[in-house]
Amino acid sequence: WQSGVGTGGYMLENFDPGVNTITKRFAGYWKEDAAFFDSVENLFISDVAARTNGLRSNELDSIANLDLKTLHLLKRDPDINVVPTNGNKHCTLPMHCDAAPFDNVDVRLAIKYAVNREEMLEKILKGLGEVGNDSPIGPANIYRATAEEMPQRPYDPDKAKWHLQQAGMEGLAVTLHTADSAFEGAVDAAELLSQSARAAGMDVTVQRDPDDGYWSNVWLVKPWCASYWGGRPTEDWMFSQVYSAGADWNESHWDNPRFNELLVQARAELDESRRREMYVEMQRLCSDDGGALIPIFMAYTQAVRGNVGLPDQLANNWELDGHRNAERWWFNG
Repeated sequence: WQSGVGTGGYMLENFDPGVNTITKRFAGYWKEDAAFFDSVENLFISDVAARTNGLRSNELDSIANLDLKTLHLLKRDPDINVVPTNGNKHCTLPMHCDAAPFDNVDVRLAIKYAVNREEMLEKILKGLGEVGNDSPIGPANIYRATAEEMPQRPYDPDKAKWHLQQAGMEGLAVTLHTADSAFEGAVDAAELLSQSARAAGMDVTVQRDPDDGYWSNVWLVKPWCASYWGGRPTEDWMFSQVYSAGADWNESHWDNPRFNELLVQARAELDESRRREMYVEMQRLCSDDGGALIPIFMAYTQAVRGNVGLPDQLANNWELDGHRNAERWWFNG
C-alpha cells in the first residue's frame, strides 16, 4: 500500500481501512480507453438503507448488494438504473456426508427433490438469478453442463418420498441451521424449504442461530446449515477448494473417489472435448451424490445514477463489473 506495483489506472491517495479508499487517475496508464474518472472514492457502507439513500440523494454514483425487498421502489426512480448480472454466486445448504442421516445418499437425494427451487428464486431473490442444480459450476464457467447434459432436478415430493423409503427413513426429522449472515434471505429460504418438504413427509426444523459467530460456530460445524459462495473463475478452483477430499472448506465432508480421480486427471487433459466430459461428469457426481443442496444462483446486484455510462457487457464474476468499474465505467456528458 505504500508504493504499489505501479501498473494500475489510479494512484492511491488515502486508505482508511473499513472506511474509504481515495485514488486519482494515473496519466501514464498503459491501457488506452480505460480509467476515465479523474478520481474515485470507494466507501464501505454496511447498512443497505444508507447505501440506497446515498444513491437516491446523489451523494453516491453507484452501489452494490441491493436490498431485494425494496428493489421495486428503487426501480421506480427515473434517475437510477438497476443492473443485475447473473454469475457464479450461489447459496448452498451443505449436509455432512459423514454424519447420520446425511451419510445415506437416498436421504440427500430426498432433500434435493423436496425443495421448490422456482418458488425460492421468486420469493427470496425476486427472480434475480436462476435455479440451481446442486452443482457449484455457474454461468460464468466455460464447462458448465447444459440442460441436455444434466437435466434440471425438479421439485418432486413423490420422488423424495421414494428415496426416503429406500433409506428406510419415512417421516425423516432433521434440523437446518441458518442465520441472516449466511446469505441475504437465508432464514426465509430455510422456512420455504421446510414448507415444501412437508409434502414429502419430512419434518425440517429451522434453527435460527446468532449472526455473530455464525461462520465459526455453525458453518463447518453443524451437520446441515446454510452457506453461500461467490463462485470461482475456473471449475478446478471451485471443485478443489470446496468439494475435493480433505479440502479445508469441504463444507459437506464429501469424499467421492471417482470425483477425486477426475479432478486430478482434468488438470492435465489437453483435449478440450475430453476435458469438458470430465468436468460435466464431476458436476453430475456433485448433483447426484454430493452433500451440497444448491437451490439458487444469486444475481450480482448493483445500481448506478443515470449519468454513469456502462459497457454493453458487464463482467459476471463479481459485483460492480467484476470490481473493475473504476476502469471500465465513465460519466456521460
